[in-house]
Amino acid sequence: MRALITGITGQDGSYLAELLLEKGYEVFGMVRRASTESFERINHIKDKITLLQADLLDQLSIINIISEHRPDEVYNLAAQSFVPTSWVQPVLTAEFNALGVTKMLEAIRLVDRKIKFYQASSSEMFGKVRTVPQDEDTPFYPRSPYGVAKVYGHWITVNYRESYGIHANSGILFNHESPRRGLEFVTRKITDGAARIKLGLADKLALGNLDAKRDWGYAGDYVKAMWLMLQQEEPGNFVIATGETHSVEDFVRLSFERVNLDYKDYVVTDPRFVRPAEVDLLLGNPTQAKEKLGWEPAVTFQELVNMMVDSDLKKLSGK
Repeated sequence: MRALITGITGQDGSYLAELLLEKGYEVFGMVRRASTESFERINHIKDKITLLQADLLDQLSIINIISEHRPDEVYNLAAQSFVPTSWVQPVLTAEFNALGVTKMLEAIRLVDRKIKFYQASSSEMFGKVRTVPQDEDTPFYPRSPYGVAKVYGHWITVNYRESYGIHANSGILFNHESPRRGLEFVTRKITDGAARIKLGLADKLALGNLDAKRDWGYAGDYVKAMWLMLQQEEPGNFVIATGETHSVEDFVRLSFERVNLDYKDYVVTDPRFVRPAEVDLLLGNPTQAKEKLGWEPAVTFQELVNMMVDSDLKKLSGK
């Protein structure tokens, strides 16, 4: 089996590449040409995968890659993935997260409609939630340019599935983290901050809204769900979540407890980190994924926090 992963250098892309290699796949990763290459997350498997240059903004480059390498499966994980940036660069976010999906699907339509496709949708599409918990039938109400663009990407995937018979799947993944999460994301900012304060490298941690609640899981578990979707007879939409919700404050408290500190002595609220429109509560209902895919999350919330704090302690202490 041959798989093409866009966004292979990201958190999810690196875990997915590892999973597919374990399953005996030939793995191709689509990367953009950049003056500074960042392969930190895939350095340990770089000699086992093939990296190909193309860009979600360049339709012909995508068609060329798919024509030449003929993957059996395409996982579209590439995106402008940071919600706050979408307020600063809303047009670029739409180019990547909406039109980029269309270009991937159009390439499959033109080259080989038997290719199975996975689209990385997001719980941010639910935004100002209509029902709790959220499942595959919950109406979308995005609250950021990122969420709006992801809604387009989701529906264009459904459209190509129904119009052209492509095995096109949309994974509506709720927040999923790991030690490979970028430092700009709040969870990693918290665990890195707790580790720095413990080691005497910092004395404060500035955060935004501590009351926001999210359904957090482990990225290594969630990429298994992506693969399972493409092994089904029929394509579909699947909510991937733990079914539990925790506040940002919970994440902070557990992170500081891991290093035997009281977060109240170190954490300050900074209005710069509060979004123009906040998503207050996300809680996924993964029943369909459990029943149809046989998928279950393995890592608990507490285990996830501990894993990330321990990793940052080790990284910062050089041990």
